[in-house]
Amino acid sequence: MATRKELAEAVGTRYQASTIEERSAILDEFVAITGYHRKHAIRLLSKPAAEPRKRQPRARYGTAVRETLCILWEVSDRVCSKRLKVMIPVLLPALIQHGKLADDAALQAQLGQISPATIDRLLAPVRLAAAKGRRRAAGKSSAIRRAVPIRTFGDWNDPVPGYVEVDFVAHCGPNLCGSFVQTLVLTDIATGWTECVPVLTRDGTLVIDAIAKARELFPFPLLGVDFDNDSVFMNERVVGWCRGQGLEVTRARAYRKNDQAWVEQKNGAIVRRLVGYGRFEGLESVQMLTRLYRASRLHTNLMQPSFKLKSKTRIGAQVVKQYHPPIPPAHRVLLHQAVSGEAKDALQQRLAAADPVLLFTEIRAAQAELGRRVDRRGLGRRNV
Repeated sequence: MATRKELAEAVGTRYQASTIEERSAILDEFVAITGYHRKHAIRLLSKPAAEPRKRQPRARYGTAVRETLCILWEVSDRVCSKRLKVMIPVLLPALIQHGKLADDAALQAQLGQISPATIDRLLAPVRLAAAKGRRRAAGKSSAIRRAVPIRTFGDWNDPVPGYVEVDFVAHCGPNLCGSFVQTLVLTDIATGWTECVPVLTRDGTLVIDAIAKARELFPFPLLGVDFDNDSVFMNERVVGWCRGQGLEVTRARAYRKNDQAWVEQKNGAIVRRLVGYGRFEGLESVQMLTRLYRASRLHTNLMQPSFKLKSKTRIGAQVVKQYHPPIPPAHRVLLHQAVSGEAKDALQQRLAAADPVLLFTEIRAAQAELGRRVDRRGLGRRNV
């Protein structure tokens, strides 16, 4: 439309100054280019060019308005501009009544028509001074979140093995203060294969090391990772490294834990069931958790059958779910056509060498050591 308007203005001047014969040729060309009806084109080219509109001067707010806004902002307990705009009709009469402001009709009229954006602009120096010169950081993680596409629970559509959901399980006990060990959990969507890697602290470098270690433990190559909105994942270091390794990076919606239902289920069924809710700190705890996960990963992935959702149908308010027969994740890997023959042969050898009794004994020994560490730490703090 903008191009048609410019063409009409350019051709209209020549059309009005031409003879009848020349106008017919100009009109034919103009109709062929624009696709307008001939009568509409005649009316459009015959009217005189519109004069440019004069821009109306904006309302100008002087020093009195700025000073009054500062007083209103302080009395409102420094609320945001949109809330302050609503409070002005209430605060202004009260301040005039108490003698804090002069009863100026012109000033009141300007304050009545001022917009929240203008309030932000006029109060910007005052807010900066109130914050002692520190501007609010925009945050790099928010830009990273916007650059990472969202994937919901219903968007997986039966992927091939290699697409995993990633989440952290905190071993902080009842107190989130201080530094504590966390477990990085990676669950494959297609097979349910789950790997757990303990991490000493919440650090991007340690997260990268844990993902790299988990890649070596999976019986198939990783193709994509799905994170939540935790800043330890949504940062340039972790996202950039994953993309550099050829991994597809997606994220869940904020405050929608069901978008990561696969890994959230494993957080409780594996990590919490094995480790519990105690607090673990230090490198020795990481070593003991590594020992526990080394045995449990084989016992869980090779031996323990798990259910996988087959279909879900809603009948009124009732949801009917159907599941595939329970089989271990390793069997799903062996049955999947997308897994290479070499990976299946290596997994078959691992299955043949695994002893469920020895694995279960090792799990219980590691759990007992973790329990003793919790007891010793609690006794030490009570004595202090």
